[in-house]
Amino acid sequence: MNEMKTINHHLTDQLLMGYSSGNLPEAFNLVVATHLSMCDECRAALDAYDAVGGSLLDTDETSEMDSSSLAATMKLIAAKPAVKKSTPKSSLPGPLANYIGGDLESVKWRPVGMGVRQAILKTSKKASARLLYIPAGSAIPDHGHKGTELTLVIKGAFSDKTARFSAGDVEVANEDIEHTPVAEIGEDCICLSATDAPLRFNSLVPRIVQPFLNI
Repeated sequence: MNEMKTINHHLTDQLLMGYSSGNLPEAFNLVVATHLSMCDECRAALDAYDAVGGSLLDTDETSEMDSSSLAATMKLIAAKPAVKKSTPKSSLPGPLANYIGGDLESVKWRPVGMGVRQAILKTSKKASARLLYIPAGSAIPDHGHKGTELTLVIKGAFSDKTARFSAGDVEVANEDIEHTPVAEIGEDCICLSATDAPLRFNSLVPRIVQPFLNI
């Protein structure tokens, strides 16, 4: 995805610091890494946090290593066969393409109602990640949040009562936000979403099917 896009909604400082320090769940890391591959501004901000972290490490007290530690480490490296990683050809951002092993054609979608489809991605249990396919003009049911939800637009655009989000934009929703994301007319919307707690749907039918859809 080499096309230059204007990105108006970025990662928070807390997410960038968490990513830099390695303290985010795997699902959040995937969203952050994918956004970083699309956003020069957030990459520059991450470089600043990484530099601060490096400076802090430089000031820490060092511990003496055993004299045989280096030799043992080099022996392990030499014994491990080299693995050639091939980056799949894809129109998707690199981190996401690598994660799913290809392009959208390799995604196994599951219908969730009203034309919306999802594909749950395998991550650690601390948070869940999914791809969402929202047909143009369709909506995700009105919902709130019991934790944090990150939604990165990969293709198309959606709007809710907070703002409009197009390709590269990321919406960070917390317990204070209730919304009904609606895909814009003219193009289907594909998003990468991560949550660290179940959503809080406001209508009955989504609440009934929620356990079966792992939302």
